[in-house]
Amino acid sequence: MSDAEREHVVSLLNKAVGRGMITLDEFTVRTDTALAAKTRADLNGVLVDLPGMVNNEVAHARTELKNTMSTTTRKGHWVVPQELVIRNTLGTTNLDFTAAEVPPVVNVDLDVSLGTVKLLLPVGSSVNTDAVEITAGEVKDKVHVPAMGNPHFQLKGVVRGGTVVIKRSKR
Repeated sequence: MSDAEREHVVSLLNKAVGRGMITLDEFTVRTDTALAAKTRADLNGVLVDLPGMVNNEVAHARTELKNTMSTTTRKGHWVVPQELVIRNTLGTTNLDFTAAEVPPVVNVDLDVSLGTVKLLLPVGSSVNTDAVEITAGEVKDKVHVPAMGNPHFQLKGVVRGGTVVIKRSKR
């Protein structure tokens, strides 16, 4: 994360003051947080409740992970997009979000055929799997928190003869 990204967020906060969206005191607190931010998640956190204020310099719109008869893994530090598409046929996709830079809401679009998707979510997160269509497969949701946590993972799509396992980090 660069100083330019921090400065961009401060300019957005300045616009929010001008539009009456936040007070000068809120501006001061949020600016201090933005300038001290170590991760993009921290930086985006000062904008999350301000409609129309989007940090385009750090927002990653969409990433598609394709996997056929192989394994895709993301762990450690990685930047999670706002929309994540997982296309998995006869393979395994392992996504560990515990050390990643995660936006407040992640939309996960599943297209799984005879494969396995494992999601390890960070502490405080939530997940909703109501929009997942399952045919001869299963979703093992070990988190069981459909209410809005931070971050919130919204899953949709199709699982045909496959398995989706959702766990939360114990750390």
